[in-house]
Amino acid sequence: MTEKAFTFPKDFKWGSAVWAQGTEGAFDEDQKSKTVFEEYALQNPSRMQQGIGPFHTLDWYNRYEDYISYMEELHLNSFRTSISWARLMPDGRNVNQKAVDYYTSMFKNMAQKNMDVWVVLYWFDMPLHFEKQGGFSNRDIIPLFKDYASVCFELFSEYVDIWFVYNEPAVDIMLKYFNDRCYPNEINFNKAYQSMYNMVVAHAEVVKEFKRLNIDSCKIGSVLDIKPVYPRSFHEKDVEAAEIFSLLHDKSWLSSFIHGVFPEELKEFLRGLNALPRMEKHDEALLKENTIQVLGINHYFPVRVQAKQHLRNPEAPLQPESFFDYYDMPGRKMNKYRGWEMYPKAIYDVLIDIRDHYNNIECYITENGIGVQNEERFKNKEGVIQDDYRIDYVRDYLKQCYYAIQEGCQLKGYHMWSFIDLWSPTNQFLNRYGFVEFHPETRETRIKKSGHWFKDVIDQNGFKKRNSD
Repeated sequence: MTEKAFTFPKDFKWGSAVWAQGTEGAFDEDQKSKTVFEEYALQNPSRMQQGIGPFHTLDWYNRYEDYISYMEELHLNSFRTSISWARLMPDGRNVNQKAVDYYTSMFKNMAQKNMDVWVVLYWFDMPLHFEKQGGFSNRDIIPLFKDYASVCFELFSEYVDIWFVYNEPAVDIMLKYFNDRCYPNEINFNKAYQSMYNMVVAHAEVVKEFKRLNIDSCKIGSVLDIKPVYPRSFHEKDVEAAEIFSLLHDKSWLSSFIHGVFPEELKEFLRGLNALPRMEKHDEALLKENTIQVLGINHYFPVRVQAKQHLRNPEAPLQPESFFDYYDMPGRKMNKYRGWEMYPKAIYDVLIDIRDHYNNIECYITENGIGVQNEERFKNKEGVIQDDYRIDYVRDYLKQCYYAIQEGCQLKGYHMWSFIDLWSPTNQFLNRYGFVEFHPETRETRIKKSGHWFKDVIDQNGFKKRNSD
């Protein structure tokens, strides 16, 4: 390629991702136990878009070889997915051999096709029987989660290049304890932050176990959804609102996982609300000694906040939004289907912040993408979805990734969300994200225009500049 192109570093990782709960289906096959999302869908079928729960989805459990053939056709050199705790260890303690066979075959198949395999241990799908015991708010779950992770490390590390302990742990907590979008459908500030703290401790225990096993063929990290937060103005109260959002959402996880320190300012903030989590004296050393090697960054949109415009009802349950209001900046460019702002420079700002404040850790964009409804209307006469809007979206964000790399950020790869249209926890199949079309009624699959474009990007390790660049 010439200087008239955005060329990425040699060995840059290009890929995409799916998650177990959103693709595997086979929810009651081969001894798998129930998850919180399956219970939520059973209790609230009317809240599922088009009545589609997480029960069958893409039937990835039985059709993964077909889907991997698409990965090969798109020339992906890396891929991220997850293991279902409820499938691998249905009772939380004993290993299900049929699940071992499935995951081993899938990971081996990917690796044999020259793809780096990235695997998430926990991606929102808490086994129901553990959630009924309090989930991560119950410290007794921590050793069980560590044991599950250890089983995964010993069984599958031969084929795995990066282990990610969590995917978006903050979202996991929001869905269950703030947003009424997953079982147990609670609004409970104290339980949320006890869960958050216990997840931090569990994370350190898993990293410690990974180190104890002396696995040098792969690395360990976690994936966080990171949103740069911009105050409405430079007024001190708007700035304070932005600082509170960042502390509650991003800084707490980043500091804990990368610096090994649960932030003192967060402790003070929660103490003032009588919401300080229960801690044990050895936790501090555990966190400090067990930090991650790589960071996965999921990014879709920035957050804009302002100082509270009205007094909070003192009788209402606390929420993160009790301390700030969101700000709808005039002139924002929006994805009207998802209600998310599209601001490509935000991903650059995230990467620069990681460079400057979090050791410039080796990192990857593990999710970034655009969901659109009714994509069938964009099919050409050959039946291929002409999703130029997705090409433009990914291209604009990749440009900002390129600029960040030029500024010294240790960004080593980019994964678009998602590889294929799949089941989402908040809108099921309503918004479609994939490079590959999946029709939930007919179960037909076909590569979209964006998928063919992304293949060319991979082959060229970049893309040509336009006159407007």
